[in-house]
Amino acid sequence: MENKQLYGIPGQGNGKKILFANVPADGHFNPLTGLAMHLKSIGYDVRWYSSNTYAPKINKLGIPHYPFVRAFDISGGPVDQIFPERDRYKGQVAKLNFDMINVFILRSPEYYEDMLEIYKTFPFDMVIADVCFGALPLIKKQLNIPVIAIGIVPLTETSRDLGPAGLGLLPETSFFGRRKQDMMRFIADNIIFRKSNAAFRKMFHYYDIDVAGSNVFDALTRQSNLLLQSGTPGFEYKRSDLGSNIRFLGPLLPHQSSQQAPRWFDARLEQYDRVILVTQGTVEKDPEKIIVPTLEAFKNSKHLVIATTGGSKTEELRARYNAPNIIIEDFIPFDDVMPYADVYVTNGGYGGVLLGIQHLLPLVVGGVHEGKLEINARVGYFKLGVNMKTEKPTPDQVRESVEAVFADEQYRKNVQVLAKEFNRFDPHLLCAGYVAELLQGTKAPFNSRSGLAKKSLVNQ
Repeated sequence: MENKQLYGIPGQGNGKKILFANVPADGHFNPLTGLAMHLKSIGYDVRWYSSNTYAPKINKLGIPHYPFVRAFDISGGPVDQIFPERDRYKGQVAKLNFDMINVFILRSPEYYEDMLEIYKTFPFDMVIADVCFGALPLIKKQLNIPVIAIGIVPLTETSRDLGPAGLGLLPETSFFGRRKQDMMRFIADNIIFRKSNAAFRKMFHYYDIDVAGSNVFDALTRQSNLLLQSGTPGFEYKRSDLGSNIRFLGPLLPHQSSQQAPRWFDARLEQYDRVILVTQGTVEKDPEKIIVPTLEAFKNSKHLVIATTGGSKTEELRARYNAPNIIIEDFIPFDDVMPYADVYVTNGGYGGVLLGIQHLLPLVVGGVHEGKLEINARVGYFKLGVNMKTEKPTPDQVRESVEAVFADEQYRKNVQVLAKEFNRFDPHLLCAGYVAELLQGTKAPFNSRSGLAKKSLVNQ
């Protein structure tokens, strides 16, 4: 009984103040909402610092919102529109460094200055933010307040067992393969990400934070009291040197209202032998990348294709693809449609991939940017589906990949095994335990490295 309060008993929070924060992007905001609502429900005073873009969602959660004041808001559109000077940078490496510096690193002191003002009227006891939120180390150092980073992308911490993060490199175990990884880590730190690393070290030096030559990925991971990683060990490469502050939470999914909306259904779901679900999420606005090749590949076929556009060119696509075996909608709740699907075609957003696995769906993935190289590499490596290794697959590539998944039952079996591991984790209760551990000094009653909750306690 003495440890049950760690698992979310009402009143546990005792009014302790927690400020949530996020880089203003859906994939950085949505996974945190369930955690915030759970902590709020058990007695923590939860508030949120974020762009006004997320004010409606935060207000709908009943959580007080603090908007950006000094911080430049990068949520207003595509990066090229927000930073027109980006066009002057040629090549993927140059643009990647530009994005890391201007979207993340330079915003960090601005976030910190805003949060200092918030602290004057809301003296928070803890900050919880996505792992890319660069103000976390500043808060920890300058205010001496515990901070928790939420891993909303695959682990980026450097490991002697792996190549550098961000390039989608698969693990190598041979002698020469490991030496190649050593060389690639050196190249990544000193050539590919040299400008980004220099910019973040300069910023940290200004705030008297010693990062001991770390790269930007390691600093954001290691400077937090805890990194709570969305996902489970089965969807992560093996590391013999996993950071001592890293815990796995299980898949983090957005908060869902308890209000029961009418469930989505279409009679055609039961009229076709296979159902193919395709989406590009809400960030990618160009349906020509994944949606159109999938529709082209399977229009007028024996398979039903369901495309969700996120509101991008829905009517135009409906006019263009009016075949009887095609359904195109702005949005369909995944919990309504995924139980009917046989394969999930996606550009590889982390949350969507985890949700697909949870729904026992083998995957066909095609995405390169915004960290999708790493996500999709894991899909292929763990044989959870087919990684097309391109941002713009052809209809033939999509067709061949989908048919390969249908033909090989091993993909589905591997997904089923990982989904069982997912089900052994309760992210909200685990998070509550770790928060209590930091704020109250109470040891959490589960494996502190894997994050695996004791099943008997989770089910109580």
